[in-house]
Amino acid sequence: MSDNYTRGAGVLCHISSLPNKYGIGSLGKEAYEFADILKKSHVKYWQVLPVPQTGYGDSPYQSVCCNSGNPYFIDLESLKDEGLIDAEELQSAEAPAGKINYAALYESRYKILRLAYARFNLRDAEFAAFVARGEYEDYALFMSLKERFGETFDCFPEAYKRKENLAMYEFKQSVYKSDYLFWQFVQFVFLKQWKKFKSYVNSLGIKIIGDLPLYVAYDSCDVWGHPEFFRLDEDLKPVAVAGVPPDYFSEKGQLWGNPLYDWDALSAANYDWWIERMQKAAELYDIIRIDHFRGLERYYAIPADSQTAEEGVWLPGPGMRLFNEIRRRLGDLEIIAEDLGILDAGVHKLRARTGFPGMKILQFAFDGNEENPYLPKNIEENSVVYTGTHDNDTTLGFISEMTEEEFRQFKTKLRSALSDVGAVFPMVSREDAVLALDACALASKAKIAIIPVQDILTLGTDARMNVPSTPSGNWQFRLESMPDRLHTAILKRNIDKYKR
Repeated sequence: MSDNYTRGAGVLCHISSLPNKYGIGSLGKEAYEFADILKKSHVKYWQVLPVPQTGYGDSPYQSVCCNSGNPYFIDLESLKDEGLIDAEELQSAEAPAGKINYAALYESRYKILRLAYARFNLRDAEFAAFVARGEYEDYALFMSLKERFGETFDCFPEAYKRKENLAMYEFKQSVYKSDYLFWQFVQFVFLKQWKKFKSYVNSLGIKIIGDLPLYVAYDSCDVWGHPEFFRLDEDLKPVAVAGVPPDYFSEKGQLWGNPLYDWDALSAANYDWWIERMQKAAELYDIIRIDHFRGLERYYAIPADSQTAEEGVWLPGPGMRLFNEIRRRLGDLEIIAEDLGILDAGVHKLRARTGFPGMKILQFAFDGNEENPYLPKNIEENSVVYTGTHDNDTTLGFISEMTEEEFRQFKTKLRSALSDVGAVFPMVSREDAVLALDACALASKAKIAIIPVQDILTLGTDARMNVPSTPSGNWQFRLESMPDRLHTAILKRNIDKYKR
């Protein structure tokens, strides 16, 4: 593991989950207040989910552009301070506390952002330079086409679908001010606000851990702009799609549906597309967690017409060739490998060669197997330990499913696990057991211990972020208020006690 990693504790809380008056968490004052709370609790890492603009289904793992920022995260109060929206327009954006209503957001938020754009000085030198760099050229054109034609990009008129030069030049001229520059403006504002936010978080001695999905969405400017890097047929439709076979998350496997990379084509282009993606991620985050790391060693290819992920084949990924090129061109980035799911010797070997820390999930530890790699006594230092991830139930939800007898046995196993790492935590209730598992993570040898905010606050299943393989009802969790003093005091005490 890189020497840059300090033994420390982190909190997993996505930007969307922060509380405010506007229906979804943002880069507003609450993000700074949350950072202050982390600092007071002696937390050194803040982990977020992917921040790109979400597409159909609202999943941060299915974006319209892998290098974009989510317009929903733009702080509206800052736009008011800059004179881009007025008090009445800001008030119109207010929404009830509680879960995120994405349908309502989609209807209202872009209207407000367009009002801000209408008042923005398009001759602003900083903005003009931003547009001229061309980093969001494909994105702005793609979103403008989506505005005009709807549907997925394979349903665009043929010349636009295939991004023919003359057609795109003429289209850009026709929508230059109405749409093209609006989408450039959205990314310009997001990045400006994100850089300010990240600078503040870093000034507190806290590093941001960001999440990089391995795959991109089919209906994205990434695939539309570079179809040559994906396994598509002559009609630009996927020939096979991504997912994972049946495992402990899902008995029929997970059919993600993302198009697969053409690794031969990417290799022939010196992995330029991937290098640019990693560089963008390194600008947004201090540490990059690569989701589904195993897919870079071998990936699971499912026929595009399949209804489940039960039938598929494993094919070789780029392995060390990709990481050698990343290191050669970008230096030693701080990376965490999400190495969960069905693993084999090849994945373990690749992770060992890269030196990246892998992930350990305590909810998976207590099956009675003393060799279980997730048991605290078996967790090595070059790891990042979690009580659970965004794909798991909250720990209280996980424990609440247990019968009284199962809970009694769980407490016995957890006390033993705590003892193995030199820790003791009194527990009677199920909420106590959640806090005990938090303490177990913090006491472990893993260099970094990450606790979801839901587990710090002992929240139940209603606060779960995502249920894999379910198409709706996910990504809606939001704090109703900032973490309370009692739970943050417990967190701070344990961080100090276990020298994090």
